[in-house]
Amino acid sequence: MRRSSKDSPKLSAESQRLVSISQAIVQAASRVEERTWERNLDSQLQKLLKTNHQDSIDAALNVLFKGDLAVYDVLMDGVEAVSESSTMTEQADGAEVTWQALLVAAPVLAWTRFSIASGTIPNDIVTTLSAHFSAHLLAEGARMAMAPTLYSLDQLPRTHAETYGLTHKLAQAAHKKGASLKPAAPGPDASQFLADTRYLLVAVIAPVGAPLFRWQEPQHHVNFEAVRDAALEQWRAQAGPNVARLLPGCGTELLLPEAYYVACREADKLIRPVSVRAAVHYLTYTLGVEPGDLRAVIAGFGDEVNDSQVDEYRVGFTLRQSPDVVYGIVWPLYGQEDEEGTPMEGPAHSDRPLAPIDEIVKHLNEMGIAHVKRIAERYVAEYCDDCGAPLFADPTGELVHAEMPEDTPAGNEHFH
Repeated sequence: MRRSSKDSPKLSAESQRLVSISQAIVQAASRVEERTWERNLDSQLQKLLKTNHQDSIDAALNVLFKGDLAVYDVLMDGVEAVSESSTMTEQADGAEVTWQALLVAAPVLAWTRFSIASGTIPNDIVTTLSAHFSAHLLAEGARMAMAPTLYSLDQLPRTHAETYGLTHKLAQAAHKKGASLKPAAPGPDASQFLADTRYLLVAVIAPVGAPLFRWQEPQHHVNFEAVRDAALEQWRAQAGPNVARLLPGCGTELLLPEAYYVACREADKLIRPVSVRAAVHYLTYTLGVEPGDLRAVIAGFGDEVNDSQVDEYRVGFTLRQSPDVVYGIVWPLYGQEDEEGTPMEGPAHSDRPLAPIDEIVKHLNEMGIAHVKRIAERYVAEYCDDCGAPLFADPTGELVHAEMPEDTPAGNEHFH
């Protein structure tokens, strides 16, 4: 969950209106009343997002985060819903037809000892991926348009207003059938990670009330989970080889394409165990050791000195006979994982999860690392002043920079 800023400026009229309507939704005594307020909230958010007034939305969210998390969640859900969806009305055969659009992300988990590509997708691959997306995932009558970019995190929209703009641009392309789209601008130069996520972004449109995805069709309602699982398997089988062409030298796993924010959060969570596996493979290959020769040191980190909340765990790796941290990964926490764990969003995670630190240990053990030290102290998140890399706890609890041995062959030495 995001943290709010320290200051609490007086809210503008637009921000206060968002707060008040969100409070009314929480206090609604019936579904009819709740939906009436939700339509009001959607209308206000549409105006602000269309005119790029992200600051008004952020101010309301910051105040609610500090004052009322239930209302904060309502407003955040509304902002995300409005920014990742749209409607369009057209005249067809003398009658009005209204289309609904949804921005969908199709995440790709990738891991490698080299580099993970991103950027413009060749036209022939866009065409092929679009055909597989339509054939295996979409409901009858739904249309789609895929952005010609394999997005890195740095290329994704940074604000809800930017997401809103991209949603409308892709939705218009889906409606016009065959409209050309420009690739996204290159992201800033960033450190290459051993494991990272890439995203295909797609707008899916259908007449209002009609299903968008195959498993939402009426004939599949009883067994929608099986239909959805089969669709994912077909997407992986057919799209996987084409995605592999875009990511040479990488192992990949395609996740279920879903609504933009849910898909991104699910990918953020699922890349974490991949990062553990990639780090162990990298260290055993580069250092010429077995997993049992490694030790892992896990410590919790947060933002503030007098705050017990853990925002992320950092895992430092050492050789068993040495205190020197040679490599490290970051395991960020989402939702309420820092308190008691919360089920992942999405269909496949109905069981109560392990506590985050226990899940990390489980993945380390599965990779053959039996020597795991947990540091009880909670640290303020610190980074190297020179290169910006996160600092990790060594076996004595001292925060240090992860450094590969001097005689290590040159290669990828960045952190996730």
